[in-house]
Amino acid sequence: MSFTVYGAAGSGSVPVEAALTLLGLAYTVVEAPTWEGEAERDKVAPVNPMRQLPVLVTPEGEILTESAAILIWLADRHHPARRAEAGLAPAPDDARRGQFLRWMSFVPAAIYSMYWVRDVPSRLAGNDPEDQARILQRTEDRIAEC
Repeated sequence: MSFTVYGAAGSGSVPVEAALTLLGLAYTVVEAPTWEGEAERDKVAPVNPMRQLPVLVTPEGEILTESAAILIWLADRHHPARRAEAGLAPAPDDARRGQFLRWMSFVPAAIYSMYWVRDVPSRLAGNDPEDQARILQRTEDRIAEC
């Protein structure tokens, strides 16, 4: 049996696929660019009611969501020698672990949300093109600062 990744190019599934590859684990991908419409979101609904990417289904049937959680789980679950060889994460007792967890939390908390705004500025700005342009510019500036 292998892992199944629900994802799409340009989504949070890309680092999950990279980690699985580095660990030498077999996986298949269900392409589901959820931003393209209901049909794509419906592909994800059976494994994630929020219909968001990425989703990892383990060979045992466990379902994991959120790229940072998936990556930390993959790094921690696999044999320490393989983990070190893959370079995914410091071991839980490694002095660098705190900084690793900080950055694994920072990216989804501080950066991913900016793409949510950038991709559809009307979510915050309504239908006014000038308001949308202002929100878009501020969002692009914030992304650049990160």
